[in-house]
Amino acid sequence: MITQLKTWAKQLKKQVFVLYFAYKDDRTSWYAKLFAICVVAYAFSPIDLIPDFIPILGYLDDVILVPLGVLIALKMMPDAVLAEARGKAEERMKGGKPKNWLVGGLIILIWIAVVTGLLLVFVNR
Repeated sequence: MITQLKTWAKQLKKQVFVLYFAYKDDRTSWYAKLFAICVVAYAFSPIDLIPDFIPILGYLDDVILVPLGVLIALKMMPDAVLAEARGKAEERMKGGKPKNWLVGGLIILIWIAVVTGLLLVFVNR
């Protein structure tokens, strides 16, 4: 089972790279690009929306949100674009996963806003 999970995770990582190259293609529609950019940025973000240390919920984004987003984004892409992007993804996979600190920073800002809002609610009681 562990081998299957590792294989699944590697395939998912490859599909994120495929999306990364596919959204840059001029033949991809603007709405598919926008959705793919969001999925890729979140997948490459070093910080999760729900931190992994939160029991059960912490892994939901890794197990449900990212794969679902990848699946939907891949369905939006033209077949010819995906074929070319798969070749580029194979090459890029050799270099490792890039980090997207911009999205990581946005997620940190979201958490700061949530914590600040909760503090304000509880302090004003």
